[in-house]
Amino acid sequence: MTVLRSMLFAPGNHPRRVEKAMTLGADAVILDLEDACPIGEKIATRPVVVAALQVPRRCLGYIRVNATSTPFCFGDLHAVVAAGVDGIMLPKLESAEEVRMVEWLISQLERERGLPPGGIDLLPIIETALGLANLGAIARAGTRVRRVAFGAGDFTLDLDMSWSREEGELLAYRSAVLLASRAGGLEAPLDTVWVDLRDPEGFVQSASRGRALGFQGKLCIHPDQVSPANTAFTPSEAQVSKARAVVAAFEAAERQGSASIQLDGQFIDYPIVYRAQRVLATIERINKNT
Repeated sequence: MTVLRSMLFAPGNHPRRVEKAMTLGADAVILDLEDACPIGEKIATRPVVVAALQVPRRCLGYIRVNATSTPFCFGDLHAVVAAGVDGIMLPKLESAEEVRMVEWLISQLERERGLPPGGIDLLPIIETALGLANLGAIARAGTRVRRVAFGAGDFTLDLDMSWSREEGELLAYRSAVLLASRAGGLEAPLDTVWVDLRDPEGFVQSASRGRALGFQGKLCIHPDQVSPANTAFTPSEAQVSKARAVVAAFEAAERQGSASIQLDGQFIDYPIVYRAQRVLATIERINKNT
């Protein structure tokens, strides 16, 4: 399983920005046919973004199509299900039926084009009240969806909410995305973008809050956000060192017939050990993919 600490958007109709985005150290790049691509250029940009993902690169390559409620979604999907595309980001998803419909279409196109069945990841963005209300059913829909992302921009617009620097008003909704993802057997979700590019410290704090809540990574809209996101969602050296010490001490205790110990004044039992093992598994996957 790949850890997606940073997913960087790039407007699909700007070839130079697309090319540069591939080199900035993000775990994945999202070439955008939706919000960052003008209506008059959406159709012409479809083959451009596919071609951009068919060149050698180290990061994963996704394409954000337009929502199913628009006249562009079908054409987008028909154009971008192709070799070299690792995943499709689907904005404003609101129902299990909608995700099943998109899943069916992608599967048929994979079959007709000789692509590996299920090889293209489908990553929905939960951006509306209805989408969040239906997220439990979406997560259990049995499709190729492995994880979802939370989009606070459209979500706060939908609810007519203020989006503050401290993001306290988002806590309940972020938590709901995490809870539904876990209950539905999905990976940890991706956290929302940070839109105030004049406030890089705000981005760092937002990423830190997302990591503390349990998100696996963050959506990024500027190259300068990639490195802080990678740092925020990578276990620190101190965390890795402590996790190794916990696992080693507990294994030694188990060999002596004990399942609870103290280490540096902290009580250690199985839940603490499982958390330490998770830290070590995460850093191993990150090191493998970088």
